[in-house]
Amino acid sequence: MLAPMRLYTLSKRHFVLVFVVFFICFGLTVFIGIAGPNVIETSVARTDLNNSLKLKPFNLSSPPLSTYNQQLWLTCVVELDQHDVSLKKNVTMTVRVLGVVKDGSTPYVNNQVHNRTRLLSCAQKCSEIIVAHLGYLNYTQYNIFVSFEDLNKLTTSTIQNITFTWKTYNPTFSQVEIWFRFVFVVLTFMVTCLFAHSLRKFSMRDWGIEQKWMSILLPLLLLYNDPFFPLSFLVNSWFPGMLDDLFQSLFLCALLLFWLCVYHGIRVQGERKCLTFYLPKFFIVGLLWLASVTLGIWQTVNEVHDPTYQYRVDTGNFQGMKIFFLVVATTYILYLLFLIVRACSELRNMPYVDLRLKFLTALTFVVLVISIVILYLRFGAQVLQDNFVAELSTHYQNSAEFLSFYGLLNFYLYTLAFVYSPSKNALYESQLKDNPAFSMLNDSDDDVIYGSDYEEMPLQNGQAIRAKYKEESDSD
Repeated sequence: MLAPMRLYTLSKRHFVLVFVVFFICFGLTVFIGIAGPNVIETSVARTDLNNSLKLKPFNLSSPPLSTYNQQLWLTCVVELDQHDVSLKKNVTMTVRVLGVVKDGSTPYVNNQVHNRTRLLSCAQKCSEIIVAHLGYLNYTQYNIFVSFEDLNKLTTSTIQNITFTWKTYNPTFSQVEIWFRFVFVVLTFMVTCLFAHSLRKFSMRDWGIEQKWMSILLPLLLLYNDPFFPLSFLVNSWFPGMLDDLFQSLFLCALLLFWLCVYHGIRVQGERKCLTFYLPKFFIVGLLWLASVTLGIWQTVNEVHDPTYQYRVDTGNFQGMKIFFLVVATTYILYLLFLIVRACSELRNMPYVDLRLKFLTALTFVVLVISIVILYLRFGAQVLQDNFVAELSTHYQNSAEFLSFYGLLNFYLYTLAFVYSPSKNALYESQLKDNPAFSMLNDSDDDVIYGSDYEEMPLQNGQAIRAKYKEESDSD
């Protein structure tokens, strides 16, 4: 007894309606995000040098903070009196971070002074330098002492000013984020339960490969939306933030693995062996997951001990890891393209299978195009440049950029769950005979159905067979 898919019973009008509903839901989240608050809240702390030739240490006090500010960045921009100066020099700075407690005392956040070297790059104007980044906030205010060594000697131009800027998450955005994550968690839980309920009458071995993968991806989507996210506002620890990064990387890599397995498995005959079918795919995607998680945990753990730590600047092996990640990502893309081309060329004339290929490819292509557009609008040409976790987080301009990614992936999975779930009459249709030739192609993935008393009938779907039975019963 097979578990048919709703995909087989949809007409062209229904397919258009599915895509229209997908775009409406996605557009709704984008419009809500556009009307929402800015993600990053900035506070400028200008420092007047008074034409002093010697740069004294700067004592900077942050604005009042709460847990809804989530994180804190301190950046600086050097202003020269000549705007046409081209300069690239390494600058050594000394940073000391202190947290202000309720009684007014200022204990060290890290009981040491941090010496770091940063690249000062100037063309029309000097680029922004990240001085420190605090991944979670233990205090309601921070004092940071910053001093530069021999900054005046690095350039023939006079330093007119150094502008320091505090950046935090907007508390209003934090509340919007909590509510929207909660809404997506509830919706995902409901979709997961409905999908499992629709398959309850079918044995798991009779599920199609898409249905099996949806039973894995939907719970992972629940983790991607992070039901534990409010803990980051209740617990002053780096752990909830790192848990969120882990869940996101796990879901995204599972989605990459899903595409490989479906485009390969849809044309594999018989049992899919773990060694030859799954192992190469797990190896490629596992390397991507390992690289992303390693960088994320590496950054988080080091920032706990040193707020000035940045793995792109302070790690000599970063370029090697970047090259490794790009090589593995390129291998994945080429492998996926090979599987798509081969599946489409071999199965384009097979009834029902070509429908599965066309729908999944069309919807996935739409999602990837929208993702690329969002990335380009957010980062522009800088998306191809070297960035790191703490730097990327400060580029959000409004809530639309946050909601667009969460809404896109959530509605993508909801749409797949709808078309891959069995229809209302699936149990009746599954009791009819299967096409033997089609079963050889994919033993338990398909529901190509023949009438039980008409072996000579051409390939038809369940609705045509029911109509035939009805006509015969009426004539009797």
